[in-house]
Amino acid sequence: MKTRRGKFATVIAAVAVTAGVGGGVYAAGGTPEEQALAPARPPASAAIEKKVSTLLSQMSTDEKLQQVQLLADWQANEAEAKAGVGGVFSEVRPDRINKLQHIAVEQGPHHIPILFAYDTIHGFRTIFPIPLATGSSFDPNVAADDHRFGARESAAVGLKQIYSPMVDVSHDPRWGRISEAAGEDPYLNSVMAAARVKAAQGRDYSAADKVVTSVKHYAAYGQPEGGRDYGTTDMSENRLRNFYLPPFKAAVDAGADTAMCSFNAINGVPGCANKRLETDVLKGEWGFDGFIESDYTAVEELRNHGVAADGPDAGALALTSGTDSEMVSTHIRDNGKALLASGKITMARLDDAVRRILRIKFRAGLFDNPYVDVSKAEAAQEQPDALEAARKAGSRSMVLLENQGKVLPLDPTKKTAVIGPLADNGKDQVGPWWGRGDDSKKVTVLQGIQAQSPGATYAEGCKLPGNEPPQYDESEDCPNTDFTEAVNVAKAADQVVLAVGETRAHSGEATTRSVLDLPGNQEKLIADIKATGKPVVVVLFNGRPLTLDGVTGVADAVLEAWFPGVQAGNSVADVVFGKVNPGGKLPVSFPRRVGQVPIYYNHEPNGRPCDKDVKWNSRYRDIKSCDPQYVFGYGLSYSTFEITNLRLSQTQVNGNGKVDAMVDVKNVAGPAGDEVVQLYLHDPVASISQPVRRLRGFERVTLAPGEMKTVTFKIDKSDFGFYDNAGKFVVEPGAIDLYAGNSSKATLKASFNVTG
Repeated sequence: MKTRRGKFATVIAAVAVTAGVGGGVYAAGGTPEEQALAPARPPASAAIEKKVSTLLSQMSTDEKLQQVQLLADWQANEAEAKAGVGGVFSEVRPDRINKLQHIAVEQGPHHIPILFAYDTIHGFRTIFPIPLATGSSFDPNVAADDHRFGARESAAVGLKQIYSPMVDVSHDPRWGRISEAAGEDPYLNSVMAAARVKAAQGRDYSAADKVVTSVKHYAAYGQPEGGRDYGTTDMSENRLRNFYLPPFKAAVDAGADTAMCSFNAINGVPGCANKRLETDVLKGEWGFDGFIESDYTAVEELRNHGVAADGPDAGALALTSGTDSEMVSTHIRDNGKALLASGKITMARLDDAVRRILRIKFRAGLFDNPYVDVSKAEAAQEQPDALEAARKAGSRSMVLLENQGKVLPLDPTKKTAVIGPLADNGKDQVGPWWGRGDDSKKVTVLQGIQAQSPGATYAEGCKLPGNEPPQYDESEDCPNTDFTEAVNVAKAADQVVLAVGETRAHSGEATTRSVLDLPGNQEKLIADIKATGKPVVVVLFNGRPLTLDGVTGVADAVLEAWFPGVQAGNSVADVVFGKVNPGGKLPVSFPRRVGQVPIYYNHEPNGRPCDKDVKWNSRYRDIKSCDPQYVFGYGLSYSTFEITNLRLSQTQVNGNGKVDAMVDVKNVAGPAGDEVVQLYLHDPVASISQPVRRLRGFERVTLAPGEMKTVTFKIDKSDFGFYDNAGKFVVEPGAIDLYAGNSSKATLKASFNVTG
């Protein structure tokens, strides 16, 4: 029997990190989900606090102002290092890092080391699937492997901080950065965030292969108006607390020691000038004692937001609100003395910011081991264990959307045609945050298929230029309509693998799209290949949900591969040929048309819920369905599973009580495979309308043919309570409904009552 705890604030003892690949992140008891969410923040070190206080007392005002400055690689130079700059990001050359560090430590005031940082979002050189894909795995071990190896490779070149995990819940697939987190659900995002933090930091991130994490973007960056990046966000307190803050809290509980404030304004207050969120909530309520850095020029942008009159005003507002480190712009450093003299900032607040930065540098071991061994940096990259973990992560993150006539898995002994603009495209398979993946040896879909189906043929069909912004022109995507060469290649084969989708330039930062169809004429390519009469398997590469009417209605099978990383080709081939039985589930809803957006499973009910057969209710008149095309939690397998017998340990608890929910899952047909058992909760009558369903537990279970297992979920007040509009966590008496199944449309139901 396996046990699952449905919460992110459980009191489970911190456990030790193991080095195994995919064998569990932590050695002590509990399931992967329990271990990921268990608080792990160690107590503050009195010895470190004493060192910080001693050093701070010796520093001049100029030195303190240097410590709060964070420069980009193109800004960093020998003079800045000698002056004592606090941090540098995106410098990844170990010899250059060492040179600047030697200057800082040997020539700088008080010999304070520089903190070097990088956006290791889903890998440094060994690029793993994008975080949205990792969410599809419903397996925190996949996220942990990603950040364990990412930390090892980053630290090897001299980096000691990574700007990850990104945990922004989003309901809008038009927003390009939906690719960087785990989708639309706060609970799933919380599990994955905590797993990433623990794997990257370990119990002690001063270790040679560990780094300190920076959880971002604080907060509610994932819900801008119209899906437009950097746009404003407006929401109630209860929605902010119930949907968008939980993953940040989970990351902080897991030990994340730095955080990044967001570009966007929340209810008119920009993230890097939001004292309530930065100081009152993060540092106050949650006890966060690390530091907050601004996002790229976000302090300067306070002027564009209309909350600061000039640079000095912006610097003062950011610092007094709780931002401790200014990225790229230099308003705090340059104007600090004048701001102190005028009383617009205080020495106490400046000291607090510097104390927090020094604290992390001591915890990271930089004062004892500031330099990197350049001779070992390259040897740490793309090691066999990392590549194997990336390959496993890729296949484990894929979601089988359609499999008409059980076309999949394909027979590798038959002649396979590999077609499409992304079939032999190593550049785009790694996604919008590719780290240093451009330096790596990537396995394309064509290469992966040919390795398992020798003699596989190839045709590109059309091109997706993938020009990076601002040069990007979507009219250049797959512009031709004559696919004769590709059709002829398909005709000469027995079966077709068709790789289509987005390039990495379509997803990520500053890539909001107003349509969600396949770019260019890729749908026509699919239709023309299908017209040959050959079995067609479409493999989708993308960083967001797409509208797929022109795909799912044509292709025999559709495999959502997302952007799988450097081992993409091997991962795709493993699934297509049946070495891996797909078990991933969607972490985000797929709309039928872009006009449905935002559409998400965990919405609040309304007075006239959707009924496709009734006019006077809440629905779209031109869509004959109340649902998205694919719902949250959906995914097929080569096996058939049954989930039955939902029962509860008790049907009545007090507000501090606990309930166990048990369910049986069985592999009733097909090969060995994985099913993701999901538990959802609904509070049908509350003082504030509650979401129709909320994910509160999941278990990815591997079952042999005919095998059955029982999964147990533990539910308590952190699950059936909620935050009200005053920001207060409340538990109200009344009935609570639980639903169990393999998607957010689960039908098994049981109920219990919470007493006063």
